[in-house]
Amino acid sequence: MEKPTHKQLLDAGVHFGHLKKKWNPKMLPYIFMEKKGIHLIDLNRTTDCMEEAASAMKQIARSGRKIMFVATKKQARSIVSEAAKSVNMPYVTDRWLGGMMTNFSTIRKSIKKMNNIDKMLGDSAVSITKKERLTLTRERNKIEKVMGGIANLNRLPAAIFIVDITHEHIALAESRKLGLRTFAMVDTNSNPGLVDFPIPSNDDASKSVKLITDYLIGAIKEGLEERRKSKEAAAN
Repeated sequence: MEKPTHKQLLDAGVHFGHLKKKWNPKMLPYIFMEKKGIHLIDLNRTTDCMEEAASAMKQIARSGRKIMFVATKKQARSIVSEAAKSVNMPYVTDRWLGGMMTNFSTIRKSIKKMNNIDKMLGDSAVSITKKERLTLTRERNKIEKVMGGIANLNRLPAAIFIVDITHEHIALAESRKLGLRTFAMVDTNSNPGLVDFPIPSNDDASKSVKLITDYLIGAIKEGLEERRKSKEAAAN
């Protein structure tokens, strides 16, 4: 897993924060300077925080537990969903439903309903009209859009990775309430103290989101590979 270089971080615009007037003073330790009214993030701190987060994520993946990825902002959705799929981790990129974590049993019922509709639509022995089929298909697609990324999640994840904790404040609050380990890209307008593993970074630019997400996914892949090898060794 290769660490992004200083140049790669710069090229991806990871260092660009928000306007000074929008800043959260608790981000002060991570700010390098102010330029033309915009705060610039200290990339040395970003690198250190990325490494800490990657190491922790690797251990979680190695233990066989799940990390949920959350990014509902338009510019981050496809990047994060594809990344999560590549390591078979759950994700939410359409919208966060209140209670998605704290009321997980209700969410599981909706997923079960979607699976039951799939069975009905695929069973030729079940007699349904064209109109009923259309209604069921629409209902199924509606559930799938919001919950498709967590359809295989049978229990709460061990951790959550969030892009923009200000935008995803409900997801963060639920995760904290349940004691999940929290990882996040934290921009200059947010409070890094709310996250176990904050990564000071530009959470608005798609290049920045991709660079950091890909690095963390690399760590998860390493953890999964080590888990596979240890299982094989134990079986022999």
